[in-house]
Amino acid sequence: MPQPVRVGLIGAGYIASWHGDALRATEGAQVTAVCDLSEPAAEGLAMAYGAVPFTSVEALITSGACDAVHILTPPAHHARIAEQCLKAGLHVLVEKPVAVSLDETRAIAAAAQAAGRRFHPGHNFLGLPSYLRMKAALTAGDYGRVSQAEITWALPLAPLRSGPFNLWLLREPKNLLLELGPHPFAFAVDLFGPLEILHAEASKPIALPGEDIRPQGFRVLARAGGVEISFTLSMVETVDDRSVTLRGSSGRARLDFAADTLVVDRENASDLVVNPLRRQMDQSWQHLREGLRNAAIQTSSLNQKGPYAQSFRGMMAAVYGPLANGQPQDSRFSAESALAVMEALDAALAKLPPEALAVKAPAVQTRKPRPTAMVIGGTGFIGRALTRRLVAEGQDVRVLSRGRSGPFPDLPDRVETAAVSLHDLDGLTEAMQGIDVVYNLARALEKNWAAALVNDVGVSTRIAMACEAAGVKRLVYTGTIASYDMSDPHVQITEETRFPDDMTDRNLYARSKAECERQLMKLHAERGLPVTIARPGIVVGHGGPLQHWGIGRWHGAGAVRIWGPGRNILPFVLIDDVADGLLRMGRDPAAVGESFNLVGEPMLTARGYFDAIADTLGAKIRVSPGNLTAFYASDAVKYGLKKVALRKQGLVRPSLADWQSRAHFSPFVNDKPKKMLGWQPETDRAAFIDRAITGANLFGF
Repeated sequence: MPQPVRVGLIGAGYIASWHGDALRATEGAQVTAVCDLSEPAAEGLAMAYGAVPFTSVEALITSGACDAVHILTPPAHHARIAEQCLKAGLHVLVEKPVAVSLDETRAIAAAAQAAGRRFHPGHNFLGLPSYLRMKAALTAGDYGRVSQAEITWALPLAPLRSGPFNLWLLREPKNLLLELGPHPFAFAVDLFGPLEILHAEASKPIALPGEDIRPQGFRVLARAGGVEISFTLSMVETVDDRSVTLRGSSGRARLDFAADTLVVDRENASDLVVNPLRRQMDQSWQHLREGLRNAAIQTSSLNQKGPYAQSFRGMMAAVYGPLANGQPQDSRFSAESALAVMEALDAALAKLPPEALAVKAPAVQTRKPRPTAMVIGGTGFIGRALTRRLVAEGQDVRVLSRGRSGPFPDLPDRVETAAVSLHDLDGLTEAMQGIDVVYNLARALEKNWAAALVNDVGVSTRIAMACEAAGVKRLVYTGTIASYDMSDPHVQITEETRFPDDMTDRNLYARSKAECERQLMKLHAERGLPVTIARPGIVVGHGGPLQHWGIGRWHGAGAVRIWGPGRNILPFVLIDDVADGLLRMGRDPAAVGESFNLVGEPMLTARGYFDAIADTLGAKIRVSPGNLTAFYASDAVKYGLKKVALRKQGLVRPSLADWQSRAHFSPFVNDKPKKMLGWQPETDRAAFIDRAITGANLFGF
């Protein structure tokens, strides 16, 4: 039996775990290395796969730890890293888009040929079982002569409306097509061959911060092998439709590649009365068959083989089966396929009108900012609003971010962005020089308590230590009302309400934020740390998401299961009111050592919120009550299966009270911030709805 191919993952972000899990399930492949500029990120992912962590590509190559690498970094770095690894004798698989231009893709392909190594594009949906069935049926002529194809990617892209705005795909309009186009284009290339692009247009423009316009939709018309192909890409809030439809003389086939289902509509030879009945019954049977098949797969795999996971497993099998056994490369994942897809993307970009690809010129800086306030987490929803409010009040701001760009291109004189690791005490201390007030809005969503202690609790205390060392006059820390037990409708919550003494049965976010508060208040009591705690409610308003998980569990943009019956008043608060409250907490000397629940006046229930959306925006969202006991029981079953069958470590099982707290049964009293700080949240219901819903651009159009 041949030795497994040793694989290194370069980039430890969100997509890396999908690659790693698929590789772990693939015969002939083994994850042996993880590389990321962030040492904690590299170490954390490497630990999950028993791999060796690295913080530079050079170190990974020199170690000889792998035979192939997956390049999972931002696309602008793909070509450089791919060429570097190919020249070092490693095979490469590059996440889509494999590069940012056809020239870069050609350079990667040339480097692979020169090195005698393989270059695979990461078009994972071509590995779906249902797609392979569609392709086989097309090849066999089951659909007759195919004349038309419609390929759709309609999936909400929330960052366009609510951030973060410093992502690569939002830096230029063309990046949106480069990011989303490879999957639809790869289907067409694999089914019909190289594409001739006939027309391209952009639609549904939206303004990013600084009035920089981005399209939220693309439509591209193409032709290949005599087949007319239309591509539709939509990023507004819409029903998820990621599909490939083939229209042939003998049938119409529809592949839902998000759900891994294939349904074919065919004519039948029955008479006029029975014909439509047979046709619909055939459709019904196919839908039932596909649904049962997927349910069986999900159940038997304990939710480890969802459609997205299946696509990665199919890709890995197609890549590493031939590689491990010395067989020819699968054409779906070949350099030729990558070149054809990128050539089509380049051609589509060339067909778009220049104004669709225009980037607003950055504002000219006339002076360097002189920041006296720092916002950590300033690129998030609350952080952006707070930063702009501080500037409006006459302060310059330093924003800590993972990158060197932020959502403030229109404020170059007043806002500067600094890239500092939150694990670097010296770097944090240096960045705080000259700063009077630090607002810490950072948060970490971890999967176990050990990681939360390092990346949330440890980070918050490290920021506090840096504040002490730099002589910062005020630290405002943002906790969460989720740390309260809100399960009892007869208990009113004020700042005097204690968190539960034992929080081991709470969700990790609530528990971690509570522990951060405890550690910071301990530093205040023992060392005089000038800290103030803010706990915002359910924050709504312009820049916030439609699919707010503080209200319920969403199933796309059109359906939500609210936490509980949805008839109790929820602790909504407007984003502008939160920013105002944080500003006051950073200024008022009486706020030191105090905590404040930033919850607005009683306004809406969950059902009232969705009724207001229907009334003001004409969009009726399907709302279902959520039985919290059923949620708890289901979670208990999942916990047992993960612990026993999958042997996962560090799992948390939230209590019934924790689940009930998500419904926010306990009402809040917001007297303290109003009396101590002079805080005045919106009191008029009509004005609240106008700012929270009507003017919030929830749907993107």
